[in-house]
Order: sequence, then structure tokens, then C-alpha cells
Amino acid sequence: MNNQTSTSERKIVTFSLGARSFGIDMSSLVEIREWEEPTPLPRVPTYIKGVANLRGTVIPIIGLAERLGWEASVPHSRSCILVVMIADKQAGFLVDEVSDIVLINSSQIQPAPEIEIAEPGVIAGLVQVNGRAADGQTGEGGTMVSLLDLDALNVGRQLDVAA
Repeated sequence: MNNQTSTSERKIVTFSLGARSFGIDMSSLVEIREWEEPTPLPRVPTYIKGVANLRGTVIPIIGLAERLGWEASVPHSRSCILVVMIADKQAGFLVDEVSDIVLINSSQIQPAPEIEIAEPGVIAGLVQVNGRAADGQTGEGGTMVSLLDLDALNVGRQLDVAA
């Protein structure tokens, strides 16, 4: 074997929805914006909060907690919009708070358990961050982060309707 590692490093942005911690791959992130009330649209799914103008481009704003089937996030002073690229379209996700940008090793990602997830594949994996948990053990002060697969959220049809 050579000295090169066969695993790759990934940057993820971590954020919270209530007491839950999530992460998305930095390669999908366009920018992080302060919360501002979007312009509402009629006849769209309840998780689409409306649209916002991002430097001349109209993007849909999606309540991520609602999209995942939980109680809607109530915007507050630390709420943010994560502007992401999904299937060559931009969308904004309302999150409660952005936590950090962390570098993880792909080998640290554990598969999501097969439990009552209405939409399998939305959780791409789990990773322990901010702790010494590369061996899978929960470290002091570490947080278990659910990595989201943005493509599996299947908001493409709604993006076309909202934009």
C-alpha cells in the first residue's frame, strides 16, 4: 500500500432545526443569508414559504423543518437562509441557526439507520463532529449530525412551480 489515504475529506456546513443537528456538503452551498420574510405564493405546498430575490434571480424559500415533516421553524434573530444549488436550480432553506463549517473524512460517515423515515435517502449518513469520534464512539462535547441528501428531498417540481 502507498502512503496516500483512500478516503476523501469533505467540508460540510452544520446547522440546527430545533434540537436536531444537520449538515450539507459545502459544494452545494451558494451562500448563507440573513432571514428576511419572503413574498408568499398561492397554491404551493405549505413548506414553501414564498420567494426571494437573490441579485436578480427569484428563488423559492423552503421551510426545511416542515419539508422534513416536523413542526415549522419560527424565524428569530439567528435564523438563516441556506441558498443551495439543487439540480441546477437555486433554492433557499430556512434553518434555525448555522453552527459551523467542518472538515470531515468520508470514512467517518455512518449509514443512516432504517427507521421510520417517510422518505428513505433524505438522510445520507450520520457523522460525529466536534468530538474525538473518528472511531465511532461518542466523544465529549461531540454532536451527531445528520447529513442531508439535497437531491433526495425531491423539491425539484416545487422549485419549478415556485420560481
